[in-house]
Amino acid sequence: MASILFLSQSLPYPPDSGGTQRTYHVLNELQKGFDVFLVAFSRRGHQADSKQRRDAQEELARRLTHVSPAVPYPAEWSLLRRAWDHGRSLLSGQVYSRFQYRVPEFGLRLDEVLASVRPALVHLDSIDLYMWLERLHGIPATCTHHDIESHLLRRRAKAASHPLLARYIQHQAELMRNVEAEACPRFDLNLTMSPVDSERLARIAPGARIWEVPNAVDLDRFSLVPVEQRESEAVVFIGPTYLFANRDAIDFLLRDIWPRVRERRPTAQLTLVGRNAPGQKEMFARIPGVTPLGRVETIQPYVGRAACSVIPIRVGGGTRIKILESWALGTPIVTTSIGGEGLEIKDGENALVRDNPAEFADAIVSVLEDQSLRSRLGQGGRSTVEALYNWKKVGNRLRLRYEEIITRHQSDGRVHSGTQTND
Repeated sequence: MASILFLSQSLPYPPDSGGTQRTYHVLNELQKGFDVFLVAFSRRGHQADSKQRRDAQEELARRLTHVSPAVPYPAEWSLLRRAWDHGRSLLSGQVYSRFQYRVPEFGLRLDEVLASVRPALVHLDSIDLYMWLERLHGIPATCTHHDIESHLLRRRAKAASHPLLARYIQHQAELMRNVEAEACPRFDLNLTMSPVDSERLARIAPGARIWEVPNAVDLDRFSLVPVEQRESEAVVFIGPTYLFANRDAIDFLLRDIWPRVRERRPTAQLTLVGRNAPGQKEMFARIPGVTPLGRVETIQPYVGRAACSVIPIRVGGGTRIKILESWALGTPIVTTSIGGEGLEIKDGENALVRDNPAEFADAIVSVLEDQSLRSRLGQGGRSTVEALYNWKKVGNRLRLRYEEIITRHQSDGRVHSGTQTND
């Protein structure tokens, strides 16, 4: 089989966040048709110490052809390193991620793999890793855009708490836009999450080859839960709250939405599913009607019993796996426009879309009060996932496209080689 070198900004095990879930499933799907060699950074929020890092590597090694020892992401372990990276960015006029991900140890891991195998294709699982293309001349390359980074940074700038911070983040957005404009046309394929992201990237890099590979769900692990088995007062939020977009969503939910829900439904209960930053769990637990669980082994029991899954996202890009998982279980969705961005959402059929906090609260209450509405939204969500967001279908399309890219490059190589010989 042909070999794929997969460069990732995170070691995707356990797959307990949106980004790691997608990376984990893409790796598994590619391994069905290729020998996959993984070189990855280890993120502190995913593996907190060396033991967790080794355990994750061992689990992934059971599924993939080769997993290199993961490289801890230095900026998460050292305030001085973060300051140094941002300082170099300001002095050089280059985006800060170039310095954060340009780690010598990662280069050594990459060289070790290249010494043993000539990959037929290189998959970059983030534009943040673009600088490593310098070592991969002549090898076809693809890049996943979990979101359009410059667009995400612009949204973060608008949400920043201080004008100087907003200006700095906006500056980084422009630097990242320059990277996207320069690097994306060099990839044989840019993989986006949705048509919305494809349009954004096309405006930034008009010559780029862009193809949508949506997030999806493993339907073998998610069964439709009948509406009769749900708890009529149960509301759930899925996602690690140490991530900026989720923390902003939780702040919005607990400050502006949840008090309105409890005023009308005093027995309503909100469960927060996902890892928390230090101190957050205790803070959330003090709020009436809120139960923070932290990280759980599987979300199905908590989302499956809920009458309503809420996605009050105001900042972010890409698409929300938490929506797909809720849909797969038949759990009704209430989301913001940004939360549902890029997905085939039909307001009133497979979700309720509300941006105003009072209207968002009204929608939650409506779902809690109306079993027929819960049934309609749940069935609509499940049908949407089955038709559009199934990993078996998505993975098969991705493998076929990668085979086309590899075959085309091999054919071009033979043509060029023959031309040189005839000369």
